[in-house]
Amino acid sequence: MSPRPPFPPFDEQTAAQKVQAAEDAWNTRDPERVALAYTEDSVWRNRDEFVTGRAAIVEFLRRKWDRELDYALRKELWAFHGNRIAVRFQYECHDRAGRYWRSYGNELWEFTDEGLMRRREASINDVAIAAADRRITGPRPAAEHGVPFPVQ
Repeated sequence: MSPRPPFPPFDEQTAAQKVQAAEDAWNTRDPERVALAYTEDSVWRNRDEFVTGRAAIVEFLRRKWDRELDYALRKELWAFHGNRIAVRFQYECHDRAGRYWRSYGNELWEFTDEGLMRRREASINDVAIAAADRRITGPRPAAEHGVPFPVQ
């Protein structure tokens, strides 16, 4: 298990760094890379699915990005305390039928002393959008790190 700085307890700066690192990793759409941020026995709730363990996380992410094409994500720090961070996020993608989606969500994260996430709970709602309404099309440029995104 490789440590993943920054480490708890988080302050505003280190919590924001953790959130940006997660956004950057998820935007690679590389399940193996993303999974390295989680403990071997990490527990997730993602929508109505429950996932336990790094290997299951990899499989979950493979399925996710096989159906959510051209996925692009934005995360924003909402709150933090000790070893916990709350995040709001939005992502956009399209499916194989050519329908476009914007997904809105909130996550609750809990970390080990080594900076690995041991628990992730995500609540997500999807809204159909027109392709022309898409505003998140790739990784966030560095100049926009930490910039809040609109609610709608």
